[in-house]
Amino acid sequence: MRLARLALPHQRAAGGGRIVNVSSIYGLTTTPLSGWYQASKHALEAVSDALRMEVAKDGIKVVLVEPGAFRTGIWEDNRREVESHHGSRYDDAYDRALRLTRLAGTTAPDPVWVARVIGHAVGSRNPLPRYLVGLDAITAAALAKVTPTVLRDRVIRLALGL
Repeated sequence: MRLARLALPHQRAAGGGRIVNVSSIYGLTTTPLSGWYQASKHALEAVSDALRMEVAKDGIKVVLVEPGAFRTGIWEDNRREVESHHGSRYDDAYDRALRLTRLAGTTAPDPVWVARVIGHAVGSRNPLPRYLVGLDAITAAALAKVTPTVLRDRVIRLALGL
C-alpha cells in the first residue's frame, strides 16, 4: 500500500488513476491450518475496500483481483509448510490438507488467466471493484454466502479430520 499511497497525489492531480491489488479467494473465506495467510488476505480486502471509498471522488479506481488455485510456486511452499509441522497434534489434518492441495494443484489452470484479468482491471474504463478468477474461487465465494457457518465448519473439519 505504501507505493500506492505515494502515487495518489499525482493521480489525484491528473483526475484519475488505478490501483489493482491481488488478493485471493482466501480473502473471502477461511479454512484451518493457514489462518496466518488468510488473515493477510482478509486485511488486504479490507484496506482495498476502504481505499476504494476514500479515493473514489478523485476518480481513482481501486480493484481487487481474487484468484483461486492456479499453477504457481505456492504448492511447493505448501508442502514445505506442512513438513515444518511434522510431529504436531495436527499431523493428520496437515497430511489431509496437503493431499487436497496436491489434487487442486494438478487441476489448477495456468496463471495466465489471472494475468489477463489484471490486464483487464488496469485497462478497463470502468473496472469492477472485484474480480473472482477461477471456477473454484467463484464456487467458494458463492457457497460462503449461502452455507451456514456451522455447516461449512463441519464439512471442512470432516475433510481434514479435525
